[in-house]
Amino acid sequence: MSELVTGEAVALELRPARLPSRALAVLLDLVAAMAVYVAVTIVLVTSTASLDEAAQTALSIATFVLVLVGGPIAVETLSHGRSLGKLACGLRVVRDDGGPIRFRHALVRGLIAVIEILMTFGIVACIASFVSARGRRLGDVFAGTLVVRERIPVTRTGFVPPPPPWLAGRFSGLDLSAVPDGLWLAVRQYLTRMQQLDPQVGWSMAERLASDLAERTGAPVPQGVPPAAYLAAVVQERQAREAQRAFGGEAARAATTAAVPATNGPAASPEARGGTPTVYGPPVGTPEAVSEPTAVERPSESPGGSAGDRPGTGFVPPA
Repeated sequence: MSELVTGEAVALELRPARLPSRALAVLLDLVAAMAVYVAVTIVLVTSTASLDEAAQTALSIATFVLVLVGGPIAVETLSHGRSLGKLACGLRVVRDDGGPIRFRHALVRGLIAVIEILMTFGIVACIASFVSARGRRLGDVFAGTLVVRERIPVTRTGFVPPPPPWLAGRFSGLDLSAVPDGLWLAVRQYLTRMQQLDPQVGWSMAERLASDLAERTGAPVPQGVPPAAYLAAVVQERQAREAQRAFGGEAARAATTAAVPATNGPAASPEARGGTPTVYGPPVGTPEAVSEPTAVERPSESPGGSAGDRPGTGFVPPA
């Protein structure tokens, strides 16, 4: 996944486009631009045959600038980062914070593309993409943009179970800006695999992850909320904020609904999807088990224990 960071320092789960797909998109864009350039040149040569040589040279230069430089800038600005080649390859240009690009971003990208793509036949752009960790060329670096993949293959292994309905919207005011990418990844991996873990091991791991997440957010885990349910609710809140920032309004709610299945109704139950029900309470047989899953209390910690004595989650914060 990418390292795109929003204004709230929340990492967006977008995949940066790599050199092969970007090269194919640029090639398609160049073919389309050259076809338009040749057609416009033929029309101008036919209609300006009576002009002198200086006027024809000026028109040729103006045609080159408008079609091969101004054209891509206008297309990326009006389409919010989706040119013809990028649309065909499922790519899109976005800002470093994941938002749509504007005219100034497209202008910087287009002007630098004249040097690193047109004048050097793409050699400079290829070298810059190889060196960059996220495959960015010089135009992306100076414009503060990134090319990401919009069409990502759907897999069956990355399903994050939704939180219980009674936790919906409970963490809307939580500050997620200090949670690093590594901890988000650890939480997501746990949620997608918790049904495959031993109940005792899964409960202990959920407690440690919830404690680390609560320490980063500055707010303790609410009493009566199982740690796995707390993790699922916070992940859902993060996805809702990402969708709100990337799409806004109704589109954000639709994207969130598509990413996280509804929690009400028979169609939302894991049994209806052919899977096993998601259990957020403590493992059966432990002293902490109770009859009502919504009233589960977290296992009590020993009075002499401390956060430093608790085993770690394997997550190491960046230096």
